[in-house]
Amino acid sequence: MTDPSPDTIARAALEPFAGGNPLLPADEHAIAAQSGLGLRQVERIALSMGVLPERYRRNTSSISVHEQARLLGSCVAMVGLGGLGGYVLENLARLGVGCIRAAEGDVFEASNLNRQLLAEERWLGEPKTDSARERAERINPAVELEVVDAFLDETTVADFLKGADLAVDCLGGLDFRATLQHAATAAGIPMVTAAVAGWCGYVGCVAPGAPGPADLLPHAGGVEDTLGTPAPTVMLAASLQARECVRLLLGGTAEPTVLLFDLSDGTFETIRF
Repeated sequence: MTDPSPDTIARAALEPFAGGNPLLPADEHAIAAQSGLGLRQVERIALSMGVLPERYRRNTSSISVHEQARLLGSCVAMVGLGGLGGYVLENLARLGVGCIRAAEGDVFEASNLNRQLLAEERWLGEPKTDSARERAERINPAVELEVVDAFLDETTVADFLKGADLAVDCLGGLDFRATLQHAATAAGIPMVTAAVAGWCGYVGCVAPGAPGPADLLPHAGGVEDTLGTPAPTVMLAASLQARECVRLLLGGTAEPTVLLFDLSDGTFETIRF
C-alpha cells in the first residue's frame, strides 16, 4: 500500500471539522507539519472543504468562505513599501491574499518614522523589504510574500507583473507611475493607484488600456515633499486601496473614477474620466 499523499493527510486531519462547525479549531500549523504542506496550502484545502480558518472569522460578514478561498488563491504585485505600501501590505496580509509580490529598493531613514508602518528605529538604514518580510511572517505566515529588493524600471517591470492578478501603485512621487500603469495594461491586469500630499489624496482603479490619474499628472516630481505626508492621510489612502484590491480580486470591475479626499475639511468627491 502506498503512503497517503500530503493532500490526503491534510484532508483527513480536517475532515472532523468539515460539516457543522464553520471554524477551524484544529491547529493548522500542526496539520501543515503533519502533512508536509505549507500553511497556505492547508488553508486552501480547508476552505475547499468549507472549513474556515479562525484567523478569517471576523471577515465572514463581508467575505464569504468561497471568496476567502479566492483571495487566498490570488496574487497581487505591489510597487513600493513606504507609506502607502506598508499599510496596503498589512491589510492584504490580514485579509488573506495568498501571494503578495512587492518591489522596493529603498532603505529606511528617520523622516519615514512619522507615517510608515514598517519604519521603526531599529530598521533605520536597513532595506524596507527586510522589515516587510518580518512583519508579514508575524501577521499571517500563510501568505507568501515575494520581495524584490530593487527599484523597478522599464526593463524589469514586465517580469515583475507576470502572473499577477492585480497591480498596486504604492509609489511616492510621480516618476514611475505612468510606466507602471502602461506595464499593467501590457500585462492585461487592472491597477489600483493612490497618492497623498498634506491632508489630501486620491485613490482610483485603472482598467487595462483605460486612462488613469498618471495620464493627467506630470511624469516627474510631486508635491508631497512640500505639503508633507501626515500619517492619517497615508493610512486612509492605503485602506481605500486595500478595499479596492479586494473588490477587484473578487470579480469587481475597474470603474473609470477617482475618489478625491481632503481631510482638512472632511470632503470626499468622486470624478469620472
